[in-house]
Amino acid sequence: MCEFPFQLTVKPASADSLPQTVMCTGLLRTLSGKRKVFDAVWDQKPVIVKVFTDPIKAKYHMKREWRGLKLLQERRLNSPAPLFFGKAKGYGWVVVTQKITDAPNVREIWDNTTDPGQRCELLCRVSRELAIQHSKGVLQKDLHLGNFLIQKETLFTLDPSEMRFLPGKVSKKEAIDQLALLASNTLYEDTDTVASVREEYSRTRSWKFDGSGTALFFKRLVRHQQDGIRNGLEKCLRTSRKYQRIKGRGYCGAAARDFFERTNFRDFVENIDTLMQNGKVLKNGNTCFVSRINLAGKDVVVKRYNHKGIIHSVRHTIRRSRARRCWLHAHRLEMLNIATPKPLAYIESLRGILVWSSYFISEYVEGRKLCDFLRGNSAGQDLRSKVSQQLRELLDNLGKHHITHGDLKHTNILLTGNGPVLTDLDGMKVHRLGCMCRRRHQKDLERFMNRGLSRYASV
Repeated sequence: MCEFPFQLTVKPASADSLPQTVMCTGLLRTLSGKRKVFDAVWDQKPVIVKVFTDPIKAKYHMKREWRGLKLLQERRLNSPAPLFFGKAKGYGWVVVTQKITDAPNVREIWDNTTDPGQRCELLCRVSRELAIQHSKGVLQKDLHLGNFLIQKETLFTLDPSEMRFLPGKVSKKEAIDQLALLASNTLYEDTDTVASVREEYSRTRSWKFDGSGTALFFKRLVRHQQDGIRNGLEKCLRTSRKYQRIKGRGYCGAAARDFFERTNFRDFVENIDTLMQNGKVLKNGNTCFVSRINLAGKDVVVKRYNHKGIIHSVRHTIRRSRARRCWLHAHRLEMLNIATPKPLAYIESLRGILVWSSYFISEYVEGRKLCDFLRGNSAGQDLRSKVSQQLRELLDNLGKHHITHGDLKHTNILLTGNGPVLTDLDGMKVHRLGCMCRRRHQKDLERFMNRGLSRYASV
């Protein structure tokens, strides 16, 4: 199945139907052990082919997919038209559907825009479609933005195998839970978007939120946002659409897929120390070595956490490497819309099972260190007041999400045209207990203020 194009001959389940020839032209998605999804051509028309690969449940999965597609059609909900299903010799059970052309999925559009208005409109469109589905008794068990396609003004729903089809309307409790799950794609603090999503849903279904419904919505919203961050952090450690798990002789780690694909990654790993020595050295200490290098035409910052003895290696093997922690913390901050340099990869250098040293790679951010800004006299009072306000918002955001930095000093904050950017995240912690968070947050503030911010503003 690796070489394209290749031909599938499908024997339809209907006894009186002739075998159908489908030409697969590309792999769209793989769900290990369950199914593969291909771009294909059938009868000179673009189609989608799902090949079910589970050795035991393939036929069941195929029937569930076909039944879901037919039920969506019967309930007049927009979805790809089912064409035929059957068995392909050597490949297993297959479902062939219409391909919705020139239709990106909502997740792709969401990821490619940072405009709050556009994102709000996207969620409102999905909210309207969700309300229509609920009114027709359709409940998605795997609700996410990637399961919706937009073709001009029409929204199409995918993955019917993960839907429940009820005889009546979806209950209010289940509907509120799913609406909160949809709204959790935005930040809790973005109250305008959250309100718009709720209003769009209630308007479409012609019902209003009472006090208990509103309380349940916000309770489930917080829970789904926490679950979303946890799931997002798990995804960035394994191979997926956005990330590539890396493993070689003497090293392992993970990388952003676009960074991995544009870089000769094995060569990069094998020569990383030489590249750092030849780059612009930013810091050379006992604990870490930081260098700015140009890689594939792009400036990146590589931070190496040095080996400091066998006990040190054992501790960081058990607790996980500092580079891995930076990788996860940077992704957490990105999900919370707290500015930090974009994480590109982390690498752990291994000796047997022990982490010997580790590397964290991030995009280079052009900016001015806060300490240099404080020492300078060129900035006027208006700019100083603006920076002060931005710093207060940054610290407030960390506190709201029970996050402490652990080393909050002025050299770890860059001032850019888009506001302050937080760096050096290996000491960051996320607290479950409010009392511990408040204590550590106070230490962060004391450390921050003692480094001279009080010279021009109070935070």
